[in-house]
Amino acid sequence: MNQILVTKNEIHKKKYVLIFQLVISIIVIIAIIYFISLHFYNISKQEKLSNQIMNNYNLSKLYTNISNDSFEDDNNGNSNDLFGIIEIPRIGLSYPVFNTLNEELLKISPCKFYGNNLDENGNICIAGHNYDNGKFFSNIYILEPNDEIYIYYNNIKYIYNVISNYEVEANDLSPIFNYDNDRKNLTLVTCNNLNDKRIVITAIR
Repeated sequence: MNQILVTKNEIHKKKYVLIFQLVISIIVIIAIIYFISLHFYNISKQEKLSNQIMNNYNLSKLYTNISNDSFEDDNNGNSNDLFGIIEIPRIGLSYPVFNTLNEELLKISPCKFYGNNLDENGNICIAGHNYDNGKFFSNIYILEPNDEIYIYYNNIKYIYNVISNYEVEANDLSPIFNYDNDRKNLTLVTCNNLNDKRIVITAIR
């Protein structure tokens, strides 16, 4: 009789343990789904903001003769000065490019972080996040020599041809300064999230 009671108690204990584990598993799954959904919601929000800035830029070009690509500060106090528009037909990329780089602006759209005037010889460097989902610079690793990159600035279309696609260590700054001084160069930089290196695309006009 005692043996039967002990067996029943053990069954009840195992049952409660299983129920507890099930509840914990459900809570963990819900938490994971919530954080994943929040992550993609934030990316979508930044993408919409980028598109809104693009639309504002295009409208300003249609209805004004102002050559200075500037807009009002956003709610975070960041300057929304635009360098221009970058398009890469090969990968269906089209984004406004901020004229300065900081972490908040980088979440919204690509940012220029080095270089002077597009009409001067030198190197224009643009950084963009790699979200591994096709947004921003996620797909620039696909680019090959002779693929075209367009920069639109003050209603002028500047055409660059890709000359190289390579990777460097995250702390390697050589792509910024390694260019032909007699040419008009363009360098795109993003992260490779698989190996913590930087993907670098170089192009010339």
